[in-house]
Amino acid sequence: MVASPATTSPSPPVDTRGRALAEIASFFDSFAAVEQRWRSRNRTYYRLVESVHRFLIPRGARVLELGSGSGDLLASLEPARGLGIDVSGEMTKLARARHPDLEFVEAAAEDFRRDELFDYVVLSDFVSFAYDLQAVFANVAAMTHARSRVVIHSYSQLWRPVIRLAELLSLKKRKPIRNWVTPEDLDNLLQLAGLETVAVTPRILMPKKIPLLTNFLNGIVANIWPFTHLCLTYWVVARQLPTQADAHMGVSVVIPARNEAGMIAEIVERVPELGSATELVFVEGGSSDDTYDEIARQIASRPERSISLYRQTGTGKADAVRLGFDRAQHDLLMILDADLTVPPEELSKFYDAVARGYADFVNGSRLVYDLEPGAMQTLNVFGNKAFSRIFSYLMRQNVKDTLCGTKVLLRDDYAAIAQGRADFGDFDPFGDFDLLLGAARRGLKIVDLPVHYHARRYGTTNISRFSHGWLLLKMAFVGFDRLKYRPVRV
Repeated sequence: MVASPATTSPSPPVDTRGRALAEIASFFDSFAAVEQRWRSRNRTYYRLVESVHRFLIPRGARVLELGSGSGDLLASLEPARGLGIDVSGEMTKLARARHPDLEFVEAAAEDFRRDELFDYVVLSDFVSFAYDLQAVFANVAAMTHARSRVVIHSYSQLWRPVIRLAELLSLKKRKPIRNWVTPEDLDNLLQLAGLETVAVTPRILMPKKIPLLTNFLNGIVANIWPFTHLCLTYWVVARQLPTQADAHMGVSVVIPARNEAGMIAEIVERVPELGSATELVFVEGGSSDDTYDEIARQIASRPERSISLYRQTGTGKADAVRLGFDRAQHDLLMILDADLTVPPEELSKFYDAVARGYADFVNGSRLVYDLEPGAMQTLNVFGNKAFSRIFSYLMRQNVKDTLCGTKVLLRDDYAAIAQGRADFGDFDPFGDFDLLLGAARRGLKIVDLPVHYHARRYGTTNISRFSHGWLLLKMAFVGFDRLKYRPVRV
């Protein structure tokens, strides 16, 4: 008689996820006792990290931080509502003790989801320790709204041996890093969660304080190719992917007009009705012809159109646009030059780009389609292309034609840009760079929209190529200082 083989019960499944999270929690529980000592030893690095985050995130926002640790970073952002999540119970206790005005919850980011929406979600030095980033980003997406921004900060793989050496020399506490995630990896993971990358910026070449040298390396050298690829850290700013079109937005088309009397009737006739309502906001800038009176005549003769007229008190197009935006009644703000070198019918494309969520800020580009003869002189073409390259580099988003007058953005985003205008100064006569640099700082998704550009048919240009070119060069230096140098100055 043959004995039947012995049977054994199957081994219980191994909870690799639970074990991984428990290991991370255990490490940071023990690290809590020495966190302050290590933070003091690397204070320059932590100050740099806080500085960049403060640059990206304005005071008074609703901020969620995943992997909040001691809570010092979250507190430095001065949020109106601050919530920190950390898998370590001891680190959570430490954060509560240091920052009692903020809320801290002990939980794994893979599991945490609350019925609350935040303006900013911060993952600073977090993705290296996460077990399931796809689950994390799915939770993040559920706690953000269409205007929210996700700010991710992590290490470059090129620094992996340097970090390991620093740990061996006890210059840095050895941590159980699990993932070396690239910006390309993050872009893929974000898309799987319904999010998209807006900008990626490398930062920090020198994490230690060396008088004069640290600021020079981090503020200047780190922004020059190929040294950008050698930076210790990178920052990713992301937002929700568009879901559905918003057909209920009202539109305010702001039209600065100076010596454009011959174009006013055509503007009123040709600007299309968009969204739920469209108003034309004329700002007349001290014309020597009868531009003001012609606008008034059009208002009287076209009662079916919503038209308002304001007399500019300051000078320059930028001042006129700001006055028009301040008086505008609707949520979507558009700029249309009164010379109609850009056909007003193309404003419908700008509306669709924002209404469908493809862009937060739409910038017209005259340098895609063939230019009509006489539309732009050769020197202007070269100048526009040169400044576009400079500002695309500064903003980390591609903008092919920075000086196109047709630009579109939402009222709330404009308010945020205007609030930070003092950071860049107030000497841009056109307002294009004021808007573009402000949009880049606020993490807005900037999209170029090709337009057809025609020769002027009435009057003469108000642009002085050389004097205005000097101002634009000055603005480029200011942009470098504010967007590149100051965020990492210690």
